[in-house]
Amino acid sequence: MAARAYWQGQIRLALVSIPVEIYPAVKSGAAISFRQIHEPSGKPIQYEKVVQGVGPVDRDEILKGYEVSKGNYVLLEEDEIEAVKLESKRTLELVQFVEADAIDVLYYEKPYYVVPADELAEEAYVVLREALRQARKVGIGQLSVRGREQLVSLKPCGNGLILEVLRYADEVNAATSYFRSIGKSKADPELLDLASSLIERKSAPFDASEFHDRYVDALHRLIDKKVKAKGKRVIEEVDEPGAKSGASVIDLMAALKASVEGKASAQSKTRAASPRYRTKKTRAAAAPPARRKRSAG
Repeated sequence: MAARAYWQGQIRLALVSIPVEIYPAVKSGAAISFRQIHEPSGKPIQYEKVVQGVGPVDRDEILKGYEVSKGNYVLLEEDEIEAVKLESKRTLELVQFVEADAIDVLYYEKPYYVVPADELAEEAYVVLREALRQARKVGIGQLSVRGREQLVSLKPCGNGLILEVLRYADEVNAATSYFRSIGKSKADPELLDLASSLIERKSAPFDASEFHDRYVDALHRLIDKKVKAKGKRVIEEVDEPGAKSGASVIDLMAALKASVEGKASAQSKTRAASPRYRTKKTRAAAAPPARRKRSAG
């Protein structure tokens, strides 16, 4: 089944319009959802719309309300809400361009793939992609979807373009309120060198496929065991955390040194065990003793 476009329209840059289609770049992961079950009957729990002091009510009697003060609501009809929704514009106008690293990571919310709608749009699409790449800029605009306006950015991604929905300023908490109490003193140079060395040793290209949600994996194993046990209770074996040492203060210097030295020691042992890293002396000692030739006669 072909993927369904999230949005169809055109990207406008001055007098140039590029027909495009936008598709979700991410999907829900391996999360496990649960239903509440009535144990005696084994049936799922249903939910009723209930008013305190009144009881169950019909869906037709329900309106949307906005709480203006404690217990006081402004009631809105569905057609009143529909009337103020923005007309679903089919144009994403790029109104500003910023440096590629100018947008803080806190503002990024969700990515989408942008593809040309047809072969005729491809030429202009490629020109825009390469212009953004060459300038190292990100396009900014607002996309109208389902009655709401989303702040979005547009940037090159491989052979295509990627659109990312951004959060508005009032959706992001200021970091200063959380980091205010952290001191401004500089890090100890020796500790910094050790930490930098450890980071360097553990550096590697990022590959998302190497990481898994271990909690979800454990839930799957538990569910499989329950299925095999035909519903009987199964106790998962959980590794208990090690007992805490009496020292409440960690010697950061010792911990960092041990981490760096332990890594170096492991690498040294690996090299020593490999024939590739054996010295002539080591190889000679490891070689079997030569047989003596028997003398004639």
